[in-house]
Amino acid sequence: MGALFELQPYQKYGVTVRRSAIDGFGVFATEPVPKNRKIGEVRGETISVAEGRRRAATLERIMIVEVSHKTAVDLAASTDPMRFTNHSCQPNGRLSIRDGRIEFWAIKPIAPEEEITVNYGETHHEGRLTCRCGAPGCVGSL
Repeated sequence: MGALFELQPYQKYGVTVRRSAIDGFGVFATEPVPKNRKIGEVRGETISVAEGRRRAATLERIMIVEVSHKTAVDLAASTDPMRFTNHSCQPNGRLSIRDGRIEFWAIKPIAPEEEITVNYGETHHEGRLTCRCGAPGCVGSL
């Protein structure tokens, strides 16, 4: 069984964090999540994009999201469970930046015990990291 997290006001659905078949740890729904519903958010250390790119160049595991052309958020020390959201080439969720917040939304119904995934899009890995999502039509790299 994974770690259960106390729901913060910005975490709309229950999730747990446990080992993922995709990579490391993942975040899994503990209750049904309907399509087009906000699942939750992540919060972290606000840094400049330049600092985010500097950090990304020195790390193998990156938890940095650029929220504007000037600002990024480093999630490495975040206690929000959604920071463990893995990439999939056929995701069931999407990451959205709204008013500087990093939000996760369901793009299809998500069942209890299902891993919540998003398509990372462009990353600081610049195609050097092998994608492990295993989805049909996987692009092969991040």
